[in-house]
Amino acid sequence: MDRTIDLLRHGEPEGGRKYRGQTDDPLTPRGWAQMWAAVGNNRPWQRIVTSPLLRCGEFADALGEEMGLTVARDARLMEVGYGRWSGLAPDELKAADPEGFAAFRADPWHNRPDDAEPMPAFTERVLTAYAEHQEAMADHLLVVAHAGVIRTVMAHILGMPLANLYRLHLPYAARVRLHSVDGRTRICHMAPTPPDL
Repeated sequence: MDRTIDLLRHGEPEGGRKYRGQTDDPLTPRGWAQMWAAVGNNRPWQRIVTSPLLRCGEFADALGEEMGLTVARDARLMEVGYGRWSGLAPDELKAADPEGFAAFRADPWHNRPDDAEPMPAFTERVLTAYAEHQEAMADHLLVVAHAGVIRTVMAHILGMPLANLYRLHLPYAARVRLHSVDGRTRICHMAPTPPDL
């Protein structure tokens, strides 16, 4: 069977750069513009699935309404939880816990706050959701999610060790297209955010 999945990262959220995780910040006006630019006028999707967090779900709902599609929410597509680091900027973390933050930057898979969501649990929930939506999907699915979610799926498809997923960079509103034929999935292309947005 021939299937296509587009993975779309949310646009710029309110609050600036921080380890947002599951902190529920909405998009800025610029973030909305980034998302509309990312989907453009060619909208081939037959189904939309989204993380329930505002920075994904509000745009998915607006797009679904324009397209006449029902939008499904899946909590398994939420970003990884950062525990006590959630919502804090890098400079705040560096000042509060310089050694812990330096260790995290060197190896973000293994060096996380004690109360953060474990990365194996995060990647398992994401890949379980991905497999289920891939199996149940129509010919062309749009998933609106977060950088960590999309990196996890990409690393899985590429056969990368999941511990290396932070080596994949995804700007706001980046879109990744996956194409599956007879059970074999390829990453077809990546569309970054337009530079003026």
